[in-house]
Amino acid sequence: MVCNRCKMVVKSELVKFGLHAIYVTLGEVEISEDLDRQKQENLNSNLLAFGFELLDDRKSRVIEKVKNLIVDLVHSKDNELKTNLSQYIAAQIGQDYTYISNLFSQHGSTTIEQYYASQKIERVKELIVYNELNLNEIADMLNYSSASHLTRQFKKVTGLTPTFFKSLKEEKRHPLENL
Repeated sequence: MVCNRCKMVVKSELVKFGLHAIYVTLGEVEISEDLDRQKQENLNSNLLAFGFELLDDRKSRVIEKVKNLIVDLVHSKDNELKTNLSQYIAAQIGQDYTYISNLFSQHGSTTIEQYYASQKIERVKELIVYNELNLNEIADMLNYSSASHLTRQFKKVTGLTPTFFKSLKEEKRHPLENL
C-alpha cells in the first residue's frame, strides 16, 4: 500500500470479510481476529484483484517496509532525509543495513538505491507534468545536489532529458507498484 486510497481499499475488503482492523498503515495491517487458512486465502484473492497481497513471512514484510519508507520519503515533504539512506532505513527497520540490502536485492530485481532512484525519478516526472516548479526547484525539493545532477540521473534512468520528457505527449508516468 502506498497511498491513502490503498488503505481505504484494504479497509473496505476487511469489512467485507467481517474483520476489524486495529490499524491499517502503509504496508501493514493488524486485525483483531485470527484467520483460518481458507479465510486468509479468500482475503488474499480479493486483495490480489486490487494489486495487493498478504505477506506472511518476515522477509517479505521487511522488503515491503523498505519500499514504503522510500515511497513515503520521496512523496512527503515532511520526510526530508537528514542522514544517508542506509542509516535512515536501518534506523527505521531496526536491523543492520547490510542484511536489509542483501534481502532486498535477493527478493527483487533491483537494489535499494536503484529503487530509491526510480522512485525519485517518478516523482520528478510527476512534478514536470504538473509544470508548477522549474528544474532547480524540483532538484532542491528532492535533495539533489543540483539541477544538472538531477538531469544526469533522469537521463540515466529514462534515457531522456527532463526537457525532452516535458515535450512528450504520450503516457509519461508509471504506477508506483510497477517500479
